[in-house]
Amino acid sequence: MQIDQLGIHDSVSAVFPPEQLRDALADTAPAVSVVDDEGARDCDAVVTFAYEEGFLECEWIHSIQAGYDRFPLEELEDRGIVLTNSTGIHGESVGETVLGYMLSVARRLGQYARQQERTEWNRPDWDVPFTLAGESVCVVGLGTLGRGIATRANALGMEVTGVRRSGEPVEGVERVYTSDELHEAISEARFVALAVPLTEETEELIGRTELATMDEGSHLINVSRGSVVDQDALVSALEDGEIRGAALDVFAEEPLPKDSPLWEMEEVLVTPHAAAYTRGYYEAIAGLVRGNLDRNAAGEEFENRVV
Repeated sequence: MQIDQLGIHDSVSAVFPPEQLRDALADTAPAVSVVDDEGARDCDAVVTFAYEEGFLECEWIHSIQAGYDRFPLEELEDRGIVLTNSTGIHGESVGETVLGYMLSVARRLGQYARQQERTEWNRPDWDVPFTLAGESVCVVGLGTLGRGIATRANALGMEVTGVRRSGEPVEGVERVYTSDELHEAISEARFVALAVPLTEETEELIGRTELATMDEGSHLINVSRGSVVDQDALVSALEDGEIRGAALDVFAEEPLPKDSPLWEMEEVLVTPHAAAYTRGYYEAIAGLVRGNLDRNAAGEEFENRVV
């Protein structure tokens, strides 16, 4: 594959200024420029956050996210267009975000922040705050994101279990359940953290039955994709007290509509699909793109190739 023109699509501005990535790759062999939808058609390769039909004129598309459900995989494969993603770089940022969620729940930090807005000085009931040491978290999905969560939870002395399709052991995870053991895995965990990609198998993986299976004192954490959870079922489970709360970074519709009841729920933490955000994000993307430019020049296989 001959790559003479590399475009940084302006959609990456959702995460970082495209000029940052352009400058970080300025010393590579191709000419690197920031492009819009029309400009992308003239590129051999494009680095992007969004998907546009004009990318079908390119030979290689790199997504700055790990998820690739927005891309038409069959059409890309039929046209011989390479698609790579950014899996492997989000373990630290997402792991720390999930740790922050759990600390906020345990130490009541969200409650205090809301009280501060109202200039209220109220301590919680004596038996509400707790420490994470000795508490349990079940991480559903043990790829880069899931392992990032598990490593940090384990460091705080939590009991870490997980769900993985193969059931193969993972360092730092006390027990790994297979996918068909999901209900058993989540039934007694204080926190259930979702870190799976969105596929046909994982769409609405957590629905009414799964939520009813969880402990009534548990919290659901979702840093994967919104459609992994049946959102209506989640709202009902929260309203009915089937689970205690949730920390949600992703939603079926984004931005989360202003009329969603999730905004007003005391035990729900809403973040704007930003769990992976970090000021060094563009540097990690530059490393992946640079590496694949080198591999392509050497006639080697692309890293993180999806199709």
